[in-house]
Parts: sequence; C-alpha cells; structure tokens
Amino acid sequence: MTAKFKYGVSLYSFTDDLNTVMTLEDAMAAIADMGATGVEILGEAHIPGYPDPDPAWVDRWYALLDRHALEPTNYGCWIDTRLRLDRPLDSVTAAGHLVRDIDLAARLGFKFVRPKIGVVSLDLVPDPIWEDTIVRALETAERRDVVICPEIHSPTPIRHPVVDSYVDFIQRTGTKHFGLLLDTGVFQDRPLPPQPGEHPAMRPGYLDGCKVPPEHIEDIIQYVVFIQAKFHNINDQFVDEQIPWDKVVPALKKAGYAGYLSSEYEGERLPWRSLEQVRRQHALIRKLERDHDRSIRPA
Repeated sequence: MTAKFKYGVSLYSFTDDLNTVMTLEDAMAAIADMGATGVEILGEAHIPGYPDPDPAWVDRWYALLDRHALEPTNYGCWIDTRLRLDRPLDSVTAAGHLVRDIDLAARLGFKFVRPKIGVVSLDLVPDPIWEDTIVRALETAERRDVVICPEIHSPTPIRHPVVDSYVDFIQRTGTKHFGLLLDTGVFQDRPLPPQPGEHPAMRPGYLDGCKVPPEHIEDIIQYVVFIQAKFHNINDQFVDEQIPWDKVVPALKKAGYAGYLSSEYEGERLPWRSLEQVRRQHALIRKLERDHDRSIRPA
C-alpha cells in the first residue's frame, strides 16, 4: 500500500471571488464538497483585522472548520525587507514580524507558516538576514509546535544554492520546526499564454516555465513538509496546459510523499472560474494517484 496524498485548497485560489461572489463559508463548503480536508490562507489577505482579529471572527473560523470537517494547513505571511527604503530591515525587527504571525497562525490552528522573505536577486535569493531571523523565531515555533517553511518557487529550481542553504540550516540545527514548502510551479514545462499588451522583448523568462525535472523531488523530499499545487489552466479534456502532473504525481509517489497537495490556482480571474479549475485539478490528480496505485498493486 503506497502513501496517500492529502488534498487541500489555498484561499488564494479564489482571489477576486472571495468576498465578492463567494463568502468564507461558501469557500469552505466548496472545499469540503470536492473531498478535500485542508484549508490554506494568507494572513493579511484573509483575516479581517489582521494581525489582531476580533475574537468573534476567530470563533466563527473554528465553527466553520468544524461544520465542514476541515483543518487549517499552511498560513502564508511576509517578511518585507523593503518596508523602509531609507534603511534595511534588521533581523530583530524581522523576527518580531515572524513571531507575530506564528502566534496568530497557532491561534487559528495552523501547523505550517510560510514566510515570504524579501529577495535580492531575480532567482529569488533571500535577503541575508533570513537565517538570523529564523533562529530568533525558532523558540516560538517550537513552543507553538509550528513548522516554518520557506517556499521553493519558480524561477528557483530544486538544485540551487538557495535550497542548499535551507537544507544546510536544517542539518546544522537539527530542528524539526523548519522545513521546505515546494511550489509545483517549478515543474512548469510549457509557457503561459501572452498577456494582453505584453511586449515579447519584455516577457520574463520564468513565464515560459522553470522546467525542473520531477525526479529532482527525491533530492529534498525528506525536508518537504508541505506542497502548494500551483497551476494556471486545466482544459476541458482535463489536461493541465502547463504542469506535467502525469510526471509529477509518480515522482511524488515514488518519493513516498504523504502530505498535503494544496491547490493554488493562478489563472484567469473570471467570476467562479477558480472554483471550476480547482475541481478539475482535484479530479485530475486523484485519477493519476488512483492509476498509479493500481499499477503497482501486487497481482
């Protein structure tokens, strides 16, 4: 018996729909209806009154989780190193921001916190304060039993000094409260369509895909604690037009991954399209998982 994926959805998928044509309860009901069990949020985008929500909102959050049999998964936050243009952000201040978000995430039941750390290059090398910031926040993460997990995100491939530095940090410290979040956008192997008004000479290369071989997952899988299942469009034939799930799913299964695949839709933002697209993605990945498991089942 191979390990089974857990299925979840990031509320970021419903950007432009949430709080317009869809309420928080609508979103949670839809997530549960497609058979998923996890809900992922962005702190400052999805929590009214962030970073100090009204206790009544927190009570309603838990009531909705119970009603729809969902669990909080990953809480996204930011360490804005360009907060002040007249001076750099120091690690003490940055750690204070991260600790604040860890405490709020734990208050809402989350086990993973993804800090989006400011970068200093186009291949997303994080600001040098990242390590001291994490060190200063680790005690809170340990006390709150939360795992801090920076994101491996296109155009940073898996085999890259940024990823090596995160793995080295884990190995040196021996901490269980720092891990990797893998964004499946790194596996994009076909280009996104041109955007209206886009000039070909100004098009960023990452829009054509990072093209990381899915087998590279095995390099880091022991450190991956959460996966954002990034995608942009799944057509009427249930084929993803950018992400090669027929290769990604077997690679994850071979590596023994049994954590969450949390849908993160970043495609066209027409009303209700996000919900249909997330449903298509879950149907596609579930079928690929079933087909894979049947193919290796003993006769």
